[in-house]
Amino acid sequence: MRTILINSTNISAMRLITLSFLLFCAIVTNAQQATVYNPNADAEAEVAAAVKQAKNENKHVFLQIGGNWCSWCLLFNKYAHENDTVKTAFDKNYVVVHVNYSKEQKNVKLLASLGYPQRFGFPVFVILDANGNRLHTQNTSHLEQGHGYDTKTVLGFLENWSPRALDPASYAEKK
Repeated sequence: MRTILINSTNISAMRLITLSFLLFCAIVTNAQQATVYNPNADAEAEVAAAVKQAKNENKHVFLQIGGNWCSWCLLFNKYAHENDTVKTAFDKNYVVVHVNYSKEQKNVKLLASLGYPQRFGFPVFVILDANGNRLHTQNTSHLEQGHGYDTKTVLGFLENWSPRALDPASYAEKK
């Protein structure tokens, strides 16, 4: 039987290995999250493609405008993908486009055509109908709760700007 002696040198080495591993995991996780927004993307072409898809699928276009530098932008993206109820609301009603705003690419022309939504800070959401018309610009601070997003408020926002909510037939009196 072999006896392993644990001394302060071994403990320090184990701590260093553990700390290195945790740091590596944090870097990998951050790198994965930091690729939500593509500064090299042709945002106008992506929006045009999304409008076409939305028309074919009877959905609206959801523009999430922000950047990889924005912790709240990355937090919302993670939240929207990990909260099954919110994800379902997106999948049912929206074609999502991440529009980059960073020092590398500010998409000035596109944002001007959308009424300068960056005035609300980031992230900022813009809803387009299936013809590409701007329906709504959302200041996301109204969707926050504590250090995250309030699911009831987010779901209400998504429902209130869904195609069904804006369809006049939804409000016709039934005989």
